[in-house]
Amino acid sequence: MKALQAQRVVRISRVVSDLDRSEVFYADALGFRRLGRAPLDSTLLAALGMEGSAGEQSVMRLGEEEIALVRFDPQGRPYPADSQSRDVWFQHLAIVVRNMDAAYANLSAHRGWQPISWGGPQRLPPSDGHERAFKFRDPDGHPLELIWFPPGKGRAVWHQHASATPFLGIDHSAIAISLTSRSLSFYRRLGLSPVERSWNHGQPQSALDGLLEARVRVIGLRPTSTKGPGLELLRYRPPGRPVIAPRPNDYLTDWVTLAVAGLSRPAPAALRDPDGHLLVLEDHGVTGT
Repeated sequence: MKALQAQRVVRISRVVSDLDRSEVFYADALGFRRLGRAPLDSTLLAALGMEGSAGEQSVMRLGEEEIALVRFDPQGRPYPADSQSRDVWFQHLAIVVRNMDAAYANLSAHRGWQPISWGGPQRLPPSDGHERAFKFRDPDGHPLELIWFPPGKGRAVWHQHASATPFLGIDHSAIAISLTSRSLSFYRRLGLSPVERSWNHGQPQSALDGLLEARVRVIGLRPTSTKGPGLELLRYRPPGRPVIAPRPNDYLTDWVTLAVAGLSRPAPAALRDPDGHLLVLEDHGVTGT
């Protein structure tokens, strides 16, 4: 893979079984607003290796960030029911909240989700950022995280953001990896740079991840733009199970769409990272601002 320059994360897509159900969940439980539905473009289907299939997506926005809920025809395999946070197919959306208690209460008032974290929202120790966080799964099993940043932590935008709801926007998509050096090399060739690192362990992290002894190296990555979500690499020790022959229409699939410079083609390109996580590259002709 030649070196590219990732400029920004355009959106994060996740495969769902029922668009109506997922739209209602993300809107009512998490504050997203619907922007509209459309068939998947044939060039994207071709990039994903899904020629001959069909698909529809619903684009939804929270704050300034977007997700796409995608339904394929034919549909793929269900999300593994026994998934754990350390499994290498793990990929979550981190939703920033201005008030954790209010956000958790709003989520709890709705049905269709399952907790990952034990005992409700957890407060991480100062060495891990002192955030409050809670992990859970949407109706199809995709992991999500509610996260609250204390003053002086997280990106400045989260402390300047006004919202009528407890939910502010998407900070990052976090993916589990099996080998740090290999994944860092891959994402650096895409033009993403490490911006923060931490070593998270202990009882609050274990409760957050729903694991008996969670130990995880966290590396935050950013493209050139100061706007939009970033990525996080999660290296659990020991790592969990690898993803086996992933397919774009499987329900465990998320993909991150990156606007890049240097793609040298008008159509999108899809590729997988060393652990099988899917990315879609598009040349938007934008600058990293």
